[in-house]
Amino acid sequence: MATFKAIVRFKRPDGYYPVYIRVTHQRKAVYIKTDKIVDQKGIDKSKSIKDPFVLQFCANRISRYVDILNKQDISSWSVEEVVNYLKSGTAEICFSDYARDYQSRMIQEGHARNARTYELAYQNLERYIGTTKVMFSHLTSTVITKWIDSLSSTARAKEQYPVCIRQIFKQALLDYNDYDAGIIRITTNPWPKVKIPKSDPPQHRAITMEQCRAFFYAPLPESDRKYPLTELGHDVAMMILCLAGINTVDLYYAEKKNYRDDIIGYERRKTREARVDNAWFEIRVPDIVKPIVEKYLDTSDSDFLFTFHTRHSSYDSFNANVNIGIRQICEKVLKLNKEDYYSGYTFRHTWATVAQNECGATLADVDFGLNHANKTRLARTYVKIDFTPAWELNEKVVEKIFFTDDKSSANKNEEHENDFFRFSAKQLVKGTLYFKGKILVSVEDIGFNNIEEVIAHLMKDLPETIPPRSMAQIRLENKDKGLKQDYTRMIH
Repeated sequence: MATFKAIVRFKRPDGYYPVYIRVTHQRKAVYIKTDKIVDQKGIDKSKSIKDPFVLQFCANRISRYVDILNKQDISSWSVEEVVNYLKSGTAEICFSDYARDYQSRMIQEGHARNARTYELAYQNLERYIGTTKVMFSHLTSTVITKWIDSLSSTARAKEQYPVCIRQIFKQALLDYNDYDAGIIRITTNPWPKVKIPKSDPPQHRAITMEQCRAFFYAPLPESDRKYPLTELGHDVAMMILCLAGINTVDLYYAEKKNYRDDIIGYERRKTREARVDNAWFEIRVPDIVKPIVEKYLDTSDSDFLFTFHTRHSSYDSFNANVNIGIRQICEKVLKLNKEDYYSGYTFRHTWATVAQNECGATLADVDFGLNHANKTRLARTYVKIDFTPAWELNEKVVEKIFFTDDKSSANKNEEHENDFFRFSAKQLVKGTLYFKGKILVSVEDIGFNNIEEVIAHLMKDLPETIPPRSMAQIRLENKDKGLKQDYTRMIH
């Protein structure tokens, strides 16, 4: 066990002696300086302290040190480790300060976008607790759980924010606690008792080709601004859709050096740090969007390919203004309900949906075109990638949307069902009722005016042995139109 003694070591030029507490452990001594001093009257001939006030202060300090060390196994510690623990282990550590340092390190390491999420997370926690000086000791499992409950109405933050705070906390435990030496500065860890909820499943944001055409061919509202947001929203949405669903962040940070022969090369900023190929991708600019690309080209000496950085101070500002412009078109021109407004992501999702549903692309083709990571990501570091398949798929999507009046598959299915609903008494209709896979009733005749008449005819001829409230399957066929439709009905 360490031993302690209050002593003076030397006399200052002003005649006073600084007071120290000597810590002896493993036959070595280290001195902890206090803020007390004594004059010649405060010591005896052997230089032992006799000032009663200073002695009481030091006795209290030594008593606290003993109490702290009694809670630790210091048998393997050096005297320096003991002193370091006494100096720092007793101090209250500020989580807020550590979180800001953590965020700064993320930015320095090139994770600026993720750092923004971490910033939003700890700021939300600070607002909940009511102070910008949240201490680690504040973060008990009860406090964390109640904070997470306050996020329950959010779609993503209820999972995203707690995960960020937990990651900061885990790193702090590694930075401050030395488990091998038994030095534990952060004594609480709420996370084993905390349950983090899952984010709500993302909604499918894709729109049909018909809705896409309506958006891009809609007349833009009049504006007295030099750079109307509706024009920006329209143009950037067009760039997203026609450049294989490129993200707005990648448009904002695109560089001149990576644009040549109508091909834009870029590293996808969302995943470049996590992929061995730096998420590199190249997309050829289709003719339809070349005027818009040229409209925003930066002709200055900057490294940026586009002028977005000159009008928007950050990517967040750029992205927000793009979405505002898109929403204004949805509101003022298309007259959509608020919950149906589009965003930049709408056109990325639409590109993927049209590629797969309307152009016959596989999901792997879509992933490649969207520059998603995949199982072959390691091979991408060895193989010089040919991006031509993505260019060809992108041209098919552009062709399908802007140079045909084809209807989307979803609308085709709806039309097919509507066509079946519309039949006359002169048309031959066949109805078959199945129960547990067996045919119980069948009819093929003319004279029916709608599907409910056919179903009612089948239901009235059911055997009485069928239990009520059972479910039956019904298949109706319009023999004249060559159409078929299936239904399920409860047996009464």
